[in-house]
Formats: sequence, C-alpha cells, structure tokens
Amino acid sequence: MAKDGQNDELRHAGIIDMQFKRVSCQYPGLLVTFHVEQGSNPNYLAFLVEYENGDGDVAQVDLMESRSENGEPTGVWRPMKESWGSIWRLDTHRPLQGPFSLQVTNESDKSLVVEQVIPAN
Repeated sequence: MAKDGQNDELRHAGIIDMQFKRVSCQYPGLLVTFHVEQGSNPNYLAFLVEYENGDGDVAQVDLMESRSENGEPTGVWRPMKESWGSIWRLDTHRPLQGPFSLQVTNESDKSLVVEQVIPAN
C-alpha cells in the first residue's frame, strides 16, 4: 500500500480505518505456487499459497510428510493453521520429514492435491 520508499511512514501512521472488497483474481499462465516462508525449520513450516486463479479463498491446507527410510508419503494428512492472509503453518514437537505433499481446499470445498511439492530440506 505504501509508495516506494515510504514504508516506514505508513507503518508508523497508527490505526487506519480501511474498507476493502475481495475480488476474483486471474493469473493467466500461472499455476498455484507455494512459497516457503523465511524462518521455517524442521519443527516449524510456514508457506504462502499464491495464484489460486479465482477459485476463492483458501479455507484449509493439510500436509502429508514422507517416511525417512524411503521418502514415500505416509498417507496421513495433518491439518495446518492459518497464520494470516494465505500463509499456513504447522508447529511440531519433532522434526518434520519431507518431501511434503499438500491438499489445498477452497471456500467452495474444491480440493487440489499436490504430491511431494515441497522437497526435503
């Protein structure tokens, strides 16, 4: 929202009343992408879901780990939590084992499953 070079001015402006309206976005030629967020580590994984191509808000994301011995998916989906916007996270007490498969469900209950889309490490 800030003009180039004016980020700090907006950040320090205090509480700002806003109105917004969600609009359907189209990204011709782009498919759904996942951007792993900085700060992710073996016990915390967060990523941004991008370019949903007008399919509506992401309502749920589930993650499936792989087995360490052979890298095959475990078959167990674990629900992730929405941090904010379209950033989803999973906090664990033990290290996560990639590669990771994801199931993304939108507000219309339409799901997309992508197998081993986030590599190990």
